[in-house]
Amino acid sequence: MSLFAAMFSLNPDKYSPFPRERDSILFHSLCAEQWRTQQDGTDEISRFFLIWRQFSPIRKDRVFEMLYSSRGDPEAPHLLLSLTILAIWKVGSGQVHYSVLEEAKHGTFVGRIAQDLGLELEELVPRLFQLDSKGRGDLLEVNLQNGILFVNSRIDREELCGRSAECSIHLEVIVDRPLQVFHVDVEVKDINDNPPVFSLREQRLRIAESKQLDSRFPLEGASDADIEENALLTYRLSQNEYFSLDSSTNSKQIKRLSLILKKSLDREKTPELNLLLTATDGGKPELTGIVQLLVQVLDVNDNDPEFDQSEYKVSLMENAAKEALVIKLNATDRDEGVNGEVTYSLMSVKPSGRSLFTLDQNNGEVRVNGTLDYEENKFYKIEVQATDKGTPPMAGHCTVWVEILDTNDNVPEVTVTSLSLPIREDTQPSTVIALISVSDRDSGVNGQVTCSLTPQVPFKLVSTFKNYYSLVLDSALDRETVPAYELVVTARDGGSPSLWATASVSVEVADVNDNAPAFPQPEYTVFVKENNPPGCHIFTVSARDADAQENALVSYSLVERRVGYRALSSYVSVHAESGKVYALQPLDHEELELLQFQVSARDAGVPPLGSNVTLQVFVLDENDNAPALLATRAGNAGGTVSELLPRSVGAGHVVAKVRAVDADSGYNAWLSYELQPAAGGSRGLFRVGLYTGEISTTRVLDEADSPRHRLLVLVKDHGEPALTATATVLVSLVESGQAPKASSRALVGPASPEAALVGVNVYLIIAICVVSSLLVLTLLLYTALRCSAMPIEGACAPCKPTLVCSSAVGSWSHSQQRRHRVCSGEGPPKTDLMAFSPSLPPGPNKEEEGERQEAGSSYRGQVSFLQISPIRKCM
Repeated sequence: MSLFAAMFSLNPDKYSPFPRERDSILFHSLCAEQWRTQQDGTDEISRFFLIWRQFSPIRKDRVFEMLYSSRGDPEAPHLLLSLTILAIWKVGSGQVHYSVLEEAKHGTFVGRIAQDLGLELEELVPRLFQLDSKGRGDLLEVNLQNGILFVNSRIDREELCGRSAECSIHLEVIVDRPLQVFHVDVEVKDINDNPPVFSLREQRLRIAESKQLDSRFPLEGASDADIEENALLTYRLSQNEYFSLDSSTNSKQIKRLSLILKKSLDREKTPELNLLLTATDGGKPELTGIVQLLVQVLDVNDNDPEFDQSEYKVSLMENAAKEALVIKLNATDRDEGVNGEVTYSLMSVKPSGRSLFTLDQNNGEVRVNGTLDYEENKFYKIEVQATDKGTPPMAGHCTVWVEILDTNDNVPEVTVTSLSLPIREDTQPSTVIALISVSDRDSGVNGQVTCSLTPQVPFKLVSTFKNYYSLVLDSALDRETVPAYELVVTARDGGSPSLWATASVSVEVADVNDNAPAFPQPEYTVFVKENNPPGCHIFTVSARDADAQENALVSYSLVERRVGYRALSSYVSVHAESGKVYALQPLDHEELELLQFQVSARDAGVPPLGSNVTLQVFVLDENDNAPALLATRAGNAGGTVSELLPRSVGAGHVVAKVRAVDADSGYNAWLSYELQPAAGGSRGLFRVGLYTGEISTTRVLDEADSPRHRLLVLVKDHGEPALTATATVLVSLVESGQAPKASSRALVGPASPEAALVGVNVYLIIAICVVSSLLVLTLLLYTALRCSAMPIEGACAPCKPTLVCSSAVGSWSHSQQRRHRVCSGEGPPKTDLMAFSPSLPPGPNKEEEGERQEAGSSYRGQVSFLQISPIRKCM
């Protein structure tokens, strides 16, 4: 076991000569230091001497005393021997040696110089203790109170000794009484207070990218102001993939630093490298120095021009104007100089669109050169080449995909496919009429088409599939209301602004026989003069059928009835196609005043439909019957009447009355009486009533009057031309006693059938004669309107009055006798209205005027009179 190992193994507390003093700590440190130096191989004795010097002579003696007192310990002799040798070495040196670490703080303890020199503390001041550092300034100072040498100011070993391995401060201690000179060496120990330092902050290297692997590039190393381990430098290069560091030592034990290329350089990939070279010394703690290595890689033309992307995608509206910018291409060449200058060229445009685009060779701008159409081509593929100006030139390529975006520039197209046209008007709703397809060459919302139909039509559009519609009947049709429809289908796309197109669909409605022929009115009133020629056209019926073609083809026929005892077809006929009604034989008003029948209209549809109209044919009277004198008691049928007149009668005495009838009616039957001039001068004695036929005296008779008078009475109707009859009245004047008791007014026997007519009110006849023609016309129109509202069928309902206008004044009394039965069907008797409106000429004299006033004394001006005559309807 070595000396210091043995000392370290001793119990410090047991062997320490300073158990409770500060020096015991130093002793313990001595043992620990020696143990540590033993481990790292340091010279034990040298290290121990350095520590041993720090003990004062008194304390050193106490150490020896401690060792002698421990003789029983097996290790004590070894320690005693060592300390003896140490004491001998100390006496031989002749000086005191201390050591201090550089950069120690002010006041750091160095040694007990007074004690080590054997000087008493009380003597230091009296003996004028002085310390001389030989030009080192006041780095060290002695405290005269306790005799301790301490650090007074900063000590920098590198400043004192530079890079010298030995560095100490020599001190001379001078004391008087007696004068003594002592030499003290204070060794300045180096600490690692200086990092490695490079001469430059940055080292630049220019290396061509074509350099071969393992090429060496020398570097300048760092320096360290410290010494020994503190100046022992090691180098480290920052992590990189291109270079490694070689720090081999040459024959002169000088390290030479070099970079070694271990991976090929690529300027385009790595144009320069920033590396860090770190130098680390061997001190504790370690200090480092750093230098930046900037490696610039020199270029050669070894790179193709490269575009930012190998493929570009561009969207362009189809309405882009000429010279519009499509894209600006950018190709870069990682080389430098002319090796990196790039020009552009257009290789191809597909499909066949080279003329649509241009490329600027210098700036790479692609522009529109023509008209683009989305519907023609939606994509274009443009191949572009970029070439550098190196030798040889190198090229790069890219592809530009140009997507043409749609604009709403196409109008929708509408196609109509007819299926079942024309369409029958009885077609059921929901029936498909036609198919409609729409299309739009645009895309997206620009190509989304919606359809609409003309409003207010009985049709609708039903979507069946994308862009396909069915035209469907939505409600019932009526060809007679709307025979055809012009439908407008509007197709509108979803673009902005929206475009639209229209298509017209003509839908013709085919007829079905759903309408019967219809007459304008249910009943017509026809006036026909009697004695018409056979086959005379008396009226035309016309029925309209709202249907079409054969469904509207109308034919006419009579609804056969019995007229009295004869068939209707023996009187009239109707043309099947024209509707003209003909009288087959002459009609006689005196036989048949009213002929009522129905005409049927039938169409040619299947099944046929029909309707009837009622015709009331009034046979108008003509003046074809002359007045007829009625037989009297006093006369014969030939018209001669004999009357006896007493001479005593006064003026106005009725002598006799002429009675006549006319088979005609109206004006044609209206009779007037005139007294014709006769021989015997009887004209002034008698007069005849103009409308009564009464012969009366005009004055009182006298003896001068002839006893016999022959009166000739002219009976005349009012027809055109007028027809007449003549009656002769023989008047015999007798004395009053010879006159017959019976009234001469009763010339007609009471049992005669005409006697009932004699009692007709004379005033009624006068009233008829003065009826206004204007009022008759008004009544005619009113009755015609009333008749037009009558039902067509003449079943059992009572008919409205029918107006019959007579064209002449006739014998009302005789017209009352005639009661013809007009048969036009079963039912109650029909009532006819007969009206007269005579225009009476002014009378020839006051006598006639007076007779008119006598007949109608209660009327002034025109007098109207209506007579209702019932007519029975029968088979």
